[in-house]
Amino acid sequence: MIRHLSRLAMALLGLYACAIGALFLGQRNLEYPTSQQRATAAEANLVGFQDLVLTTPDGETLVAWWKPPQPGKAVIIYFHGNGGTLWSRRLRAHALTKTGRGLLMVSYRGYSGSTGSPTETGLHTDALTAYNWVTQSYEASRLVTYGESLGTGVAVRLATERSIAGLILDAPYTSTADVASKVYWYVPVGLLMLDQFRSLDIIQRVKAPILIMHGTRDPVVPFEFGEKLFRAAPEPKTFLRLEGVGHSSNLERGGLKAVDDFVGAIETRAELELPIHP
Repeated sequence: MIRHLSRLAMALLGLYACAIGALFLGQRNLEYPTSQQRATAAEANLVGFQDLVLTTPDGETLVAWWKPPQPGKAVIIYFHGNGGTLWSRRLRAHALTKTGRGLLMVSYRGYSGSTGSPTETGLHTDALTAYNWVTQSYEASRLVTYGESLGTGVAVRLATERSIAGLILDAPYTSTADVASKVYWYVPVGLLMLDQFRSLDIIQRVKAPILIMHGTRDPVVPFEFGEKLFRAAPEPKTFLRLEGVGHSSNLERGGLKAVDDFVGAIETRAELELPIHP
């Protein structure tokens, strides 16, 4: 009996080890479910937008949509979620620019026709590339970064390393490791996950106003993760609690007015030439 139980335990341990190995090897496919669906701004019916191709310092080419701002308006750099595409965010591109604001919506490496394969380091390089392109023509005092889901980690890190006027986080997490641990509770995620986007560890370095919005019924990134990140964030900061809203519709279901007000205050501050830092 003891020998039989020992063999059973070894077999189960072997199966567990195989499962862990498979998850480790395939983790980036799970974290970045890339889509090659590519669409032009014209196909998305985005009037005033143009298609761009940006080249990163490491030689990748990034597909992007760009609409320049009207005089006195801010420029938003938008970083989408891990399952997003430019096409899936075409309505947001329209909503965020209908008052004359500029928008650069970037497709990460490996997504929507951009070359390369996504990694945390690679996405940070993509963000820096987008930032550098915009700031060739526009002042940082009018620049707002908008991160959605996975993109919140990209936006937070960029905001800790470059000057911006405002940071918008839509359904943010403390780290992607924390999110993964909710699903793969039986795996030592903190030890094995390669790309953890640890926003909680760095958000206190942000020196610009922050708007965080999170739905209370988010099935992907728990609402309490957004609350915890907000508590760690420096002032000035605003938290928008969206009752009954899920993961990917915060802007559409109550968030757009908060975003308009937040960006409008930045535009007013820039017009008055007031400092962008608290």
